[in-house]
Amino acid sequence: MPVSQNASGAKIWQLRNRNQTLARWAAYLAGVAVFMWCWQRISDATTWFFVWDAPRIAADIGGRAWPPRWSYMDKLWGPLWDTLNMATLGTLLALVMAVPVAFLAARNTTPSATFIRPIALFIIVATRSINSLIWALLLVAVIGPGVFAGLLAIAFRSIGFCAKLLYEAIEEIDPTQVEAITATGASRWQVMAYGIVPQIMPAFAGISVFRWDINIRESTVLGLVGAGGIGLQLQSSLNTLAWPQVTLILIVILAAVVIGEWVSAKVRGAII
Repeated sequence: MPVSQNASGAKIWQLRNRNQTLARWAAYLAGVAVFMWCWQRISDATTWFFVWDAPRIAADIGGRAWPPRWSYMDKLWGPLWDTLNMATLGTLLALVMAVPVAFLAARNTTPSATFIRPIALFIIVATRSINSLIWALLLVAVIGPGVFAGLLAIAFRSIGFCAKLLYEAIEEIDPTQVEAITATGASRWQVMAYGIVPQIMPAFAGISVFRWDINIRESTVLGLVGAGGIGLQLQSSLNTLAWPQVTLILIVILAAVVIGEWVSAKVRGAII
């Protein structure tokens, strides 16, 4: 315990008193007890035989999965194109819906902070709290399997993300520019078009590209629940234990994500 003493050895200051130290150690002990209890529950629900046998199984699957079946690439171009379209169109649809929600959620642009803003915030929270895979499962059940269900799942998942970052950017604008345009007698829509939108355009562009980059990653796995794209080919190959095809699909997914990250970084650098 850090303690300061004077020349005679008398204590003049210490970081914590006795009660604070005891409370700190009690909190540590409680944390360790909770951790051990959770670990015990996990251990009881785990079949440790399979865990210890996992390295052998992984080595066996790895041996059967290499080399990749490059001839299968001809069947991946279409699903890969569907995946990119799913991510791109889903992002565009999300932005169309997220922009008005963001303006309704921002304190300085909402028509009603009492009624409309809570509704907009609820939409943001609700769409962000449900994973895209869950959205895809629900939409596949409602409208059937296919790329359209995946596109809507990407869009619904992205609304909250884009709207949250955008309404925070709206609340952080320079109010003096808005006041100057308002003083000229401009209408509410003119103030928004000339005083607010130009200030948030860099943030809007960065958010759009960043979310598109994320959606490329998410769209590659939506096919696992029937939402189309390259994930559907991955699910089919896993079901038939075609491990060389699985390896090739994973390589293609990795390449698509890396290229998307590179394009996203270039676009953000050019905009910002």
